Amino acid sequence: MIEAVIFDMDGVLADTEYYYENRRKNFLLENGIPIPEGNFIGSNEKAIWEAIVPNDPVRRQEMLMAYREYRKARPTPYGKLTDPQAEPLMNALRSRGLKVAVASSSAAPDIMKMLTEGGLKSTMAFSGEDCAAHKPAPDIYLKALNALGLTADKAIAVEDSPTGIASAKAAGLKVLALKPRHGEPLDQSAADCIITRLMDVKEHLD
Repeated sequence: MIEAVIFDMDGVLADTEYYYENRRKNFLLENGIPIPEGNFIGSNEKAIWEAIVPNDPVRRQEMLMAYREYRKARPTPYGKLTDPQAEPLMNALRSRGLKVAVASSSAAPDIMKMLTEGGLKSTMAFSGEDCAAHKPAPDIYLKALNALGLTADKAIAVEDSPTGIASAKAAGLKVLALKPRHGEPLDQSAADCIITRLMDVKEHLD
């Protein structure tokens, strides 16, 4: 019997991946940096910048620090980007006695900002930056399960990216994959089920 649902944040609870991608592309264009092919959905800051500036660690660090300032001046509007189904879904799950949590590769302050601005501030949250290894390693899900006091068969994960799906599967969880909102080409074939909207999580449990 399922006792908890663990949600990814970016691309699942909030439509942030599309926003992040465009903000990063604008920064790269303004600084004359080639935009790499593909997307970074489900990735983390370290991996993203190693891909953007692969062979020059000094230049990479300079660009990363400059981008952090650029990002600070253009804060993510989490209140607008949080899925309107997120709060009612979590409330419905809690009313059934289920635990809910967030497991995200984003930094803890960003997760808490999204939860607060999105009306989800009472939700337990875990950041990949506080784990020994980022997704697709299972560390963040194992940490969440331990904190929830549950084994993997008692929880399901809601993810979107192949990286996140792999992380949850490696931890032993069943995974629902939310179909990309903007039609991004994501391979979600490793998930147990693909859903088209957040509220489908409730229907799946039904």
